[in-house]
Amino acid sequence: MPKIPKGRRVGQAAVNAVRTLLEEHDHIVQEISGQNDFGEDLYVAFTEDGEVTSDTIKVQVKGGESWRRGNGYAVPVDRHGDTWAEGNIPVYCVVYDPDAKDLYWANATQQLRRCGPLNPPRFIGISPNAVLDDTTIGSFVAQARRYVGRYRGRQAFLTHLGEMTGTEFDPADHVLHFVNGDDDDLIFWKRPGDAVATLLLSAQEWEPTWVTLESLMRSELSMPEERNGREIPDPDLWTAEDLGLNQSEIMWVAACFTSTRQADQGPEDALGEPIDCEGCLSCTGQEPAEHGSIEADVLHEYVLGCILDRIEAEPDLMQRSILVMREEPDLEADIVAELGSLETEPRVVRQVNRLSRATVETVEDIDPDSFRLAILYLIHRIYVGGPSLPLEEQVRIVWRIPEPTGPVSQAR
Repeated sequence: MPKIPKGRRVGQAAVNAVRTLLEEHDHIVQEISGQNDFGEDLYVAFTEDGEVTSDTIKVQVKGGESWRRGNGYAVPVDRHGDTWAEGNIPVYCVVYDPDAKDLYWANATQQLRRCGPLNPPRFIGISPNAVLDDTTIGSFVAQARRYVGRYRGRQAFLTHLGEMTGTEFDPADHVLHFVNGDDDDLIFWKRPGDAVATLLLSAQEWEPTWVTLESLMRSELSMPEERNGREIPDPDLWTAEDLGLNQSEIMWVAACFTSTRQADQGPEDALGEPIDCEGCLSCTGQEPAEHGSIEADVLHEYVLGCILDRIEAEPDLMQRSILVMREEPDLEADIVAELGSLETEPRVVRQVNRLSRATVETVEDIDPDSFRLAILYLIHRIYVGGPSLPLEEQVRIVWRIPEPTGPVSQAR
């Protein structure tokens, strides 16, 4: 007599648990026949206010304790890497823990695309924070629908360029694309109001380079300036000569600066005079609010210094902060999704657990993924104030565990 596989009951229980949860919240679930299972078990169409939306995902469901890892859960990619990463519908992985009777989720498509085709992961990592239940279903659906929406309209353009370069563009950013005669891609990226733009060139393997309209046209950078008695070097600005740009490429970048500068200036009347913005502080006669501006490398070094100071004063801070984060019921779904890919990498987790001044002195000494995971574990929010403030006042860190108020604290 044929025997029923031991994992069949748990596997079906996992599928039933996912289907039941989604259908209880009025979403439409269609199960894929086992004979047609090529890495997905369910199609899910989301609804809103009783109406079916066009937002659809596919779900791969796994059940059983074999999917557990030291930091959460992991689903093997196996032969599904291409279809999960390049399909028209994003794929999510959901694991059912039969002991806890809990579901945990991860965006498999997002993780695969972040890693890129040259460094594909063997597993889809799922964080212990990624619980899927009645209390988190709202944030899960919001995250999934937002991710599906990235492939519509202008956001589809930004998503394509972002995945091509490994960059996350904000919808408000100025992002322009150019292909030269050799089929090399050039991407111009500038945040509204900034004088410095980032150029991403496929010929340079998408390494970011910073330019201004002035630096683009000169062959030598200016000498460092003095500010408040301290010598402050100019940003590491590149010239057209440094980048090897030809005349047509230089003209294109210059045109990008001109067009984005006009967009930043806001609306004008028929005589070219700026139109007052209703409610704008500067137009109502009030003092305008100061907007934050700080170089990324300066910010990163400062935040790392603060982290190392606190760990030196409180050696068990990392472990305590992780426990606090695990208990946060309203952790943002985007952070939960990011945790999954970071926590599944042993080298990343190992460096975070060993983080101290004995192992790390500067940002260059720590893997970027490890630095990001440490920030997610330790810090709830980072606020950046006005650039005229001293650095320690310009950057305000909200820790998951507040700083001690006694003399033992050495943190900034």
